[in-house]
Amino acid sequence: MAATVSYKLNSKQHKIACKSVLTLGRDKHSDIIIPELTVSRNHAMIRCLGEGDYYLIDSGSSNGSFVNKQRVVAPKLLKHGDVITVGQADILFEELSKDVDLIDSVSMLETIVHDASVIKQITILVADIRGFTSMSEQVPINTLTKIMNSWFHQVNTIVAGQEGLVDKFIGDCVFARWETEDNQLKTISQALSAACEINNITGNLNKEYKSQLPTELKIGVGINTGTASVGGLGQDNTALGDAVNIAFRMESSSKTLKKDVVLSEYSFQYLPEKIWKGKKQYIKVKGKRDPVSILGLNFDEVKKIIKKIN
Repeated sequence: MAATVSYKLNSKQHKIACKSVLTLGRDKHSDIIIPELTVSRNHAMIRCLGEGDYYLIDSGSSNGSFVNKQRVVAPKLLKHGDVITVGQADILFEELSKDVDLIDSVSMLETIVHDASVIKQITILVADIRGFTSMSEQVPINTLTKIMNSWFHQVNTIVAGQEGLVDKFIGDCVFARWETEDNQLKTISQALSAACEINNITGNLNKEYKSQLPTELKIGVGINTGTASVGGLGQDNTALGDAVNIAFRMESSSKTLKKDVVLSEYSFQYLPEKIWKGKKQYIKVKGKRDPVSILGLNFDEVKKIIKKIN
């Protein structure tokens, strides 16, 4: 969905369209230049993800970025009417809706068809930073913001590099998806590869911020394959359905199982049988009457599986 931001600077009102990345800061090359000493040169950005979701991402600025007076630590999904504050500047975010009063009956039908949700076969990856709440209470807010936004930037690049799409950032968690109509094995391999790469960049952040972190950052990953409703009005361009819920349950179960990656049977069934035969377990999943068969792995095991199937 298209969006605009409007703000007042030097008594002059400005309104500009959001693009894939809109930069905010004191630097003269910023899309929105805020000439205040309390504003960092590269302070923050508004970034479009998925099919029209806009996030405010602080770049680790000293004085922070705010949405509706709440400081942003992790990427913040923007909604119509949100007010972004950087320094003394208030920036109004607005989503653009279609003017249905001017659409004739034929184009109205086309609009309804275009905006209807689509049922697709997808593979879902959910990756979560372990112990984030505890860490956030011990790490200075500026450092925490730099760490989290570096993680989110790199995760987005990794998923895109594996031909996937970041669907949502949710607190300290990323939810990504791959469409799998033709080649289930390929997209499951891509999701597994993305999981390993996300673990690698998490390890690099541990090295970079070693003296500032109370404990090492670690991630847990859940992967599931199934049908989901994707897109459509009132759905925020996200994937919804039982397949998504199971992926989140897989990630949650990685904690109790003490595994790095947990795949549901709906995903691991597409791997060669010799990889999972005799290794699967059964767990009870909320909302499911029968136990779900899962495959729990550590990252070293995942790397070996990727080599075998590629």
